[in-house]
Amino acid sequence: MPNLANDAWEALLTAHAVVMKQFAAEDIWTDISMREYDVLYTLSKCPEPVRLSELNRHVLLSQPALSRLVDRLVERDLVERKADPADGRGVRQREIGRRHARGVARAMTAGLTRGELAQLETICRKLAWANDKNEVPIP
Repeated sequence: MPNLANDAWEALLTAHAVVMKQFAAEDIWTDISMREYDVLYTLSKCPEPVRLSELNRHVLLSQPALSRLVDRLVERDLVERKADPADGRGVRQREIGRRHARGVARAMTAGLTRGELAQLETICRKLAWANDKNEVPIP
C-alpha cells in the first residue's frame, strides 16, 4: 500500500505540474497573474466578504504571500479590504474566468471520461477533507 500511495501521489503531482504549465502558457494572463486570478476566483465563490485567514485556507499561498498579493489587488482596485458584499471582487475574475474555464475543460477532458472526472473530483475532495478537518468546502 505505501508504494501505491507514493505512486498515486507522484502521478497527482505530475499531472498538476503538467496542466499548470499548460495554463501558464495560455495568452490570457496579460494584466493579472494566475495566483491573483486564483484569489479572485476563490473570493468570487464566497457568498460574503471573508477574512484573510479564511481565504488562506482555500489558496495555495502562505499567509504573508497572500497578504502581499491582496495588497496588490487592493492597489489595482480589484478587491477592497472592507465588509462590502458589492466590492467587485468577481468582476476581473469573470473576465478571465470564461477563457480559463475553457482551457481547464480542454486539459481535463483530453484524457479523462465524464465518469473519471467525477471520480477524480470525489477522490480529491475526500483526500483534502481527510487531511484538513478545518477545510470548509467551497461549493
